[in-house]
Amino acid sequence: MLTAIHALFNHPTLRRIFLKSRYLLAVALVALIAHYAQPRLLVAGFLVSLFGQAIQLWSFGSLVKNQQLTARGPYVLVRNPMYLGRFFLILGFVLIVCNVWAVVAYTAFYYFYMVNRVRREEVRLEQLLGEPYRVYRASVNRFLPNFGKLGDPMVRFLDFTVLRRNNGHWNLLATLIGWATLYLYLSYLR
Repeated sequence: MLTAIHALFNHPTLRRIFLKSRYLLAVALVALIAHYAQPRLLVAGFLVSLFGQAIQLWSFGSLVKNQQLTARGPYVLVRNPMYLGRFFLILGFVLIVCNVWAVVAYTAFYYFYMVNRVRREEVRLEQLLGEPYRVYRASVNRFLPNFGKLGDPMVRFLDFTVLRRNNGHWNLLATLIGWATLYLYLSYLR
């Protein structure tokens, strides 16, 4: 069963379809959440999303894609901080429907998405970056941050030029638009 689920998440055609329709899916998800949202949970959900967005922005402001090994900013603590941030960003939206099964379903879906995507990326990064990446991979956890490394001065790295080059500002804007849409809908239209 697990093999079939992993195969589904690695199916090239399905991945291409998901990639091309991800914005439409995001809009549909916000609309579905708006329908079932509990206004009393809006602030809590927003704060969880902001936590995830902060991790993502820090990641965007540290990552030099496909050119060099990034071992600064959140990448000192964990190899995949952007996926960790994205989990919390979306979790904030899911939490406002106040349904345990929605949270469980989202967490399971995201787990399979993240594990399979990271496996593919690790193969590519090892081919691209070679031995330095293998050493980095052996010393930094894949998903669980090592907070014992917080004293490393490279943790405090954040470059706004790199953040803009990685389109982090657009990611933040999309998140804020999603939350503003939910707020307006729940406050005035529902």
